[in-house]
Parts: sequence; C-alpha cells; structure tokens
Amino acid sequence: MNILLDTCVFLWIVRDPKQLSANAHALITDSAHTLYLSVISAWEIAIKHGLGRLPLAEPPHIYVPTERDKHDILSLDLHEAAVLELRRLPHHHQDPFDRMLIGQAIADGLTLLTPDSHIQAYPVRTLW
Repeated sequence: MNILLDTCVFLWIVRDPKQLSANAHALITDSAHTLYLSVISAWEIAIKHGLGRLPLAEPPHIYVPTERDKHDILSLDLHEAAVLELRRLPHHHQDPFDRMLIGQAIADGLTLLTPDSHIQAYPVRTLW
C-alpha cells in the first residue's frame, strides 16, 4: 500500500512515536508499505517553524530531509492534478495544508494516514 503521511504523523514518527495508534505503528513498520511525505508537509513545517510555533533541532531545510531519509519515507512532489482536485472537495474545514494533502492523496491514489476526523470526513481513503 502507498501511504501519504499527515504532517502530524510524520512529526510523531520522528519525535513522539507513542502518539501513533497501534494500527498506524503497524502500517509504518511494515516494509510492504511505501511511505510518502508531501512537499506540502515540508511547507507546513517550514512555515510553522518560521512563526516560532514548531521548534526543531535543526532548520527545516536540514531537519525534514534528514528525518525523512532516516525513516525510509519518500518525498512526494506536488503536481497540477492534485491541485485541481481542490475544486471537488467540500468545505468541511479551511486548513489549506490538509486540503492539499487530501487532493494529493486522491489524485495519486494514496491512503492518507491521519488521526484528524476533519480529514476523514472527505472523500479520501484514510487509515488510523
């Protein structure tokens, strides 16, 4: 299975794995699954770090790729089809990062690993 990580899930893998559900932990540690971190999450991390809301051990341009590589997580670029999925999404909430992750998961046929019940209300395959 190809799994797109919600930003918080990536941060929990790196910083606080006890926050992961038992199912999420099993999915993440199963080598049969390919894990992806979207550039949208890297953008979100960089913005929140820059605003002082997300302290990191290193600057985001070092932290994100280093931790992604350490945990065997692939980078997922954003492409036009994912952006254009936004037109079809209902407005359950306004978080632009979540909406882009949802569009990306739909366009790329990925399962979004997230604990966020707002995301689970969208027409996207999720697991937690």
